[in-house]
Amino acid sequence: MVTLRQMRYFEALATTRHFGKAAEMVAVSQPALSAQIAEMERLLDVKLVERQRSGAILTREGEELLPEVRDILERAERLADRVKPRQGPFGGRLRLGIIPTVAPYLVPRLIPELRSRYPALAIELKELLTTGCVDDVKHGRLDCAIVALPVAGEGLESALLFEDRFLIASAEDESTILMSPMTEDRVDVERLLLLEEGHCLRDQALAVCGTSAGRRVANYGATSMATLLQMVNHGMGITLIPQIAVKDEASRNRMRIIPFADPQPSRRIGLVWRGSAVARRQDFEALGRVVADSATQLLEFKAG
Repeated sequence: MVTLRQMRYFEALATTRHFGKAAEMVAVSQPALSAQIAEMERLLDVKLVERQRSGAILTREGEELLPEVRDILERAERLADRVKPRQGPFGGRLRLGIIPTVAPYLVPRLIPELRSRYPALAIELKELLTTGCVDDVKHGRLDCAIVALPVAGEGLESALLFEDRFLIASAEDESTILMSPMTEDRVDVERLLLLEEGHCLRDQALAVCGTSAGRRVANYGATSMATLLQMVNHGMGITLIPQIAVKDEASRNRMRIIPFADPQPSRRIGLVWRGSAVARRQDFEALGRVVADSATQLLEFKAG
């Protein structure tokens, strides 16, 4: 009989399409994962995976089986949540996703606070773009995720954690005069540097600054906020920076921070989870309080 362990290993391999990364994802050795996948194929009498030097490809039968495996794993997770004895919030493991434009700033403050308040908590962190976070929550690979709201997804619930306002970052010796407070229509979008496609902050920046006819953005997409601000630091352009990043980034970059005029544009950062995970609602509410408290330390910056 195929086991839940084998299905978890198969799902991890289907997600990563790489034996080494899949093994790391489920915290086992690569030979152990490969052996369990092979045993699953033997039990089902079907080839599920094509093993290649560059990685792994699911066969047609593997692709057809994957949705059913994910459904079984999600239902097993719900069953475990229902029968698990409750001893207050965070009695065991929490798998938390977090988007890259929040993680570097929030995590160093959040993790010590969680360990202090809930020493029994075993937390597993995963940094993913919003689409990855939402997909992993939906399919039971994550318990919850910190993302920018709103998110679309059947069966998901969310709660607002904090408002994160946007500011303009420019080099300290920027030659172009930027008026403070800034208004959206005065942003020079031809000098606006953005994160690469897939980051929700890119879409938010475009929405704030507008891309009407005749207004073309700079043809460059950075992979991280740190890279983006290094470019700004060297006078290559300007960018939108979320307030949660200002305190840390201003300490290591020579930047000028310019606020927007009221009403100031912002993004809504929230927690998303499966609505079916009823037994863990207490955990998610407790996590939300800790996240909000930790974020407060980062949202105190006052731009002049």
